[in-house]
Amino acid sequence: MRTHQWVKNVFVFAALFFSGNLFKPEVGLRSLVAFVGFCLLSSCIYIVNDILDREVDRLHPVKRHRAIASGEVSVLAAGLLAVFLLMIGLAACAWLSPLSLAVGTLYATLCFLYSFWLKRVVILDVMVLAAGYALRAVAGAVAIDVDFSNWLLICTSLLALFLGFCKRRQELTSLEEEASAHRVVLESYSEQFLDQMIAVVTASTVICYLLYAFDAETAKRLGTPYLGFTVPYVLYGIFRYFFMVHQLGVGGRPAREVVSDIPLRVNVLLYGLTVVAILYWV
Repeated sequence: MRTHQWVKNVFVFAALFFSGNLFKPEVGLRSLVAFVGFCLLSSCIYIVNDILDREVDRLHPVKRHRAIASGEVSVLAAGLLAVFLLMIGLAACAWLSPLSLAVGTLYATLCFLYSFWLKRVVILDVMVLAAGYALRAVAGAVAIDVDFSNWLLICTSLLALFLGFCKRRQELTSLEEEASAHRVVLESYSEQFLDQMIAVVTASTVICYLLYAFDAETAKRLGTPYLGFTVPYVLYGIFRYFFMVHQLGVGGRPAREVVSDIPLRVNVLLYGLTVVAILYWV
């Protein structure tokens, strides 16, 4: 189920965070239900992906220890669990609203397409992963019935592209000649190409967040002109992760690495506290 990956679903709370509803229990409950629903849906997808990749995973130095690849859990048991998680996850979305169910269904469908086909299509594989993050943000807005910011959606998608291309780069460099045997799409990538993509997406993410933070419409909608004070945290977070990829040789498991890296954890915490202070107390 890869529960450590559930941290990715915090994007569901973005709408709650930036809409001024953070301290409203009834609204927070709806966001929490959406978060739980997406955690269950994502775990379902991980199980299906592990079932499909079990033979390839057995050749990987780390993935061969996964429950299905190692034979610790049977394919039948894993499949039944995946179906159960899918049903409960979609039920949680349906409890919120028909539109939430539609977003949850779209997310699950896109992820299934990724597992069965799109993960083998160069560039599209990373774009689909980025779309998953964007749908999490949309689901959070739909759950609490607020308009989601187009700027925030773009920033989320670009950040996800950044993480996705960094993940592919780490996989390519760490597995070297055996890379394509573990992930077919890596045969179509090169380190130079990925570095160029990462550079483009990094610049785009920074520019978009700057435009979002200093946009007059953003200031009007949020009720404060001070969101620009959060820019240093965004810059440091991106540059720190960039440093980790190029200097420390990590980036293959973004969720774990963001949580385990102390400077990044502190940076995210300070960013959150600053946004709360700006939106709710200044």
